[in-house]
Amino acid sequence: MGEGGSNTHSVFETGEGAGRHESLSPSPARAARGHPLPQGEREGRKRLRVTDSFTGQTIETARRMLAIRLRARDVESADLDARLLTGAALGLDLTGMMSAAKRLLTDDESARLADFARRRIAGEPVARILGVREFWSLPLQLSADTLVPRPDTETIVEAALELLDNDRRRNGSLAIADLGTGSGAILLALLSELPGAFGVGTDINAAALRTAQLNARQLGLASRAGFVACNYTDALAGGWDLIVSNPPYIRSADIAGLSIEVRDHDPRRALDGGVDGLDAYRIIAPDAARLLAPGGLLLVEVGHDQSGEVARLMADAGLTLPGSPRTDLAGIRRVVIGQKSIRQDGI
Repeated sequence: MGEGGSNTHSVFETGEGAGRHESLSPSPARAARGHPLPQGEREGRKRLRVTDSFTGQTIETARRMLAIRLRARDVESADLDARLLTGAALGLDLTGMMSAAKRLLTDDESARLADFARRRIAGEPVARILGVREFWSLPLQLSADTLVPRPDTETIVEAALELLDNDRRRNGSLAIADLGTGSGAILLALLSELPGAFGVGTDINAAALRTAQLNARQLGLASRAGFVACNYTDALAGGWDLIVSNPPYIRSADIAGLSIEVRDHDPRRALDGGVDGLDAYRIIAPDAARLLAPGGLLLVEVGHDQSGEVARLMADAGLTLPGSPRTDLAGIRRVVIGQKSIRQDGI
């Protein structure tokens, strides 16, 4: 979700110069709540003598110990998280961990893994701990100023590519604007699939733009990606073929009830969509209607019950609605699409 704010802007260099929210939240151990641990986990604890320290443990034992500790806090992805964190602490991929499974951890590795474990148990997402998240098969660097890109947001990329394929424009020269770009996830995913496209990502947060810029360089896309610090479209002129956005859409009153991974670790300004969650769309819809080229497309991510209201805002702004909202993997209407008429001013 992008970020709104003041209208002050500055241009960042180009070339060489951020849904579904994760729902797992830490909670007291099941045994402490009076719920018995599963038989396999009880046996695993007996065999492994699970402690808070990984000193003197083999790689395989440390990984299994961490998984047990995470499951005891009701972390649903405990096994995957344990594998990722162990690998990161040791600088090994899965193959490396398997081949060195019997090696003892060094003191530094043990301390690093213990720190990762503490942070994960406290509710910090794995992607935040590792500082990287995969989106559209692209590794993206994260920072405290960017959202963790989520699989639901890939629905925007899928829908945009489908619409461009229908119009036989995938290989054409395209101008793309990503409003509230965050880590640059949507823009960079699109540029990776559209060889003739150039894109600009805007964000009110200059630190987020530096992260997006870093990602563009590391992915070899910097020559086709520019970044501008502004509030949504304030620094943009017209003529865009495609405008995309994952703006803040959580109702202000609902933020306190989000999972700890989101509430305490994603930037609030990138979450808070105002009283009804629609503040950003009231800005984006009319601005997109003005800035899109004839036939240009607007695609925005929305909350689970917002597609109807956002579609109405687009229609009120003069955009047509080419088909129903696109659904994510959970069947939620996640992406609303608007299009600027090809015929403008009676032409």
